[in-house]
Amino acid sequence: MSYLNNISTLTIFLAIGLSCCAGNSLPSTTTSTDIEQSPSTNSPLTIINPEIPASIKFADQVIDLDRIDMYERLYRELTSILYTHGNTLLLIKRANKLFPIIAPILKDNGIPYDLIYLACIESTLNPRAYSPAKAAGIWQFMPATAKQYGLEVNDWVDERYNIEKETEAACKYLKKAYAEYGNWESAAAAYNGGSNRITSQLNTQNADTAFDLYLVDETSRYMFRILATKLIMESPQHYGFIIKPSQLYQPIEYDTIEVNSEIHDWPTWAKNHGINYAILREANPWIRAKTLPNKTGKTYKVKIPKDKSLYRSTQDVKVYNTNWVTK
Repeated sequence: MSYLNNISTLTIFLAIGLSCCAGNSLPSTTTSTDIEQSPSTNSPLTIINPEIPASIKFADQVIDLDRIDMYERLYRELTSILYTHGNTLLLIKRANKLFPIIAPILKDNGIPYDLIYLACIESTLNPRAYSPAKAAGIWQFMPATAKQYGLEVNDWVDERYNIEKETEAACKYLKKAYAEYGNWESAAAAYNGGSNRITSQLNTQNADTAFDLYLVDETSRYMFRILATKLIMESPQHYGFIIKPSQLYQPIEYDTIEVNSEIHDWPTWAKNHGINYAILREANPWIRAKTLPNKTGKTYKVKIPKDKSLYRSTQDVKVYNTNWVTK
C-alpha cells in the first residue's frame, strides 16, 4: 500500500472540517496565540501539524523518538496517513469487521498484537487487495512465498485471499524472522524487503536493528508506517476521525459448509444454498473461478453468511475498540 506525499487542498479542508465538527482540533505545535498574531493572508485554510510523542511502545518495546531521524521519519508517515484520510477512515471501519478474526490468530501464534498494523499498511485491510507486483490479500503475499508457507495458489483457488489461512502464513513468516533477528522491527522490515536483504544489511552495516539501517525508501519507511498507523488507530478521535458505532463495518456471522468434491458451477451451488454468486465470492474471496476441479478431494470450508448479517437493519452493532467511535 502507498500513501500520498502531496496533500491536496480538499484533503486538508475535509480533515480539519471533521475535527472542527467534533469540537476538537488536531494536535499542533502552533498555539492559538501564534495563529491570532500571524499576518492575515488570502488563504481560507490553517494546516495543522500532528504532534509526535517522545516515545512509542511497540510489541512491548519502548522506542525512543528523540533522535532526529526517528522523529522526522515518523512525522512523515503520520502526516501522510493522517491526510490520506479517505483510506484511513476505510481502514478503521474495516478493522472493526476483520480484527476479531485476525487478532486471535496472532495471539494463538505468539505474535504481538501490534503486528496487526502490518496488515493495515499492506492492504488497508482490503480482503481483495492485489498489487501491481502480483501480491494479494490483506497480508500481500507473493505467489511463490504463499506456496512456500502452505497456501494454495492456482486458477481456481487462491488462499492468499483466505483471511484465516493467510494470517496463519504471515504468523509463520514473522516468527521465523523474529527468531533470526531478535526484534520485531527487523522482522517487519524483512516482511517488506525480504529476509536475505535485511540479514545482509544488518551484517554489512554493523547494525542490530532495522531502525539503524540505510535502506531503499520503501523499506526504510515501512516500520514508521506501522508506528504511525498504530498511533492513529489507538486514538482516531485525537486525530479528527469522528465515527458512530453504526458506521463501522460489522463482523459477519456465517454458516460453514465443507466441500470436498468437484463443483461444476459455483453460481448454481450458491443459489442452492440461498445466496447469489456475488455474495458467495464476497464471503469467500479465495474462490477464483466459477468451477472447482478438486481432483485431490481436498476439503474447503465455504462460508455462507447468516441472513441477519446481510442487512444493516437486522445486524447487532458491535464495536471491537471503543476508542474508534464517538463517545
